[in-house]
Amino acid sequence: MTDQHRGWAFVAVQFALLATLVALPPGDDWARPAWLQALALLILIIGVGLVAVSALGLGPALTATPVPKDRGALVTTGLFHYVRHPIYTGVILAVVATAIRSGNVITAVVAVVLVVFFRVKSTWEEAKLRQAYPEYEAYAAATGRFFPRLASLSGG
Repeated sequence: MTDQHRGWAFVAVQFALLATLVALPPGDDWARPAWLQALALLILIIGVGLVAVSALGLGPALTATPVPKDRGALVTTGLFHYVRHPIYTGVILAVVATAIRSGNVITAVVAVVLVVFFRVKSTWEEAKLRQAYPEYEAYAAATGRFFPRLASLSGG
């Protein structure tokens, strides 16, 4: 299987898991008071916003799959200055918010599977990024995968 085929397989699994998450009905496995619903909605909005801003920040380097473009450039500015995978961070936040709002333990399990999936996907993607960009190793050492490192927040 080629890298492109593996990349599209990751995309297919991701969309299948996301579709499952959205399709599951709400439940009553835990209380969902108004404040929790509001907090989860805020997290969802932040997550979707991160996805949009990050996708725009990638510009021509944006790809549908986790395979870097042949003539692409490593983006380390904007949100990518703080985290290596801000699109995944945004999706993870949206997934967690959806699980919280659902009140359904099955939705929560799918959310956990999605978080683990993004860890696996990003690890595979980073191997490709290391091959494509010699400077990726130093970037990865200084930048958090999904969440900023304290040094990144302080400007160091």
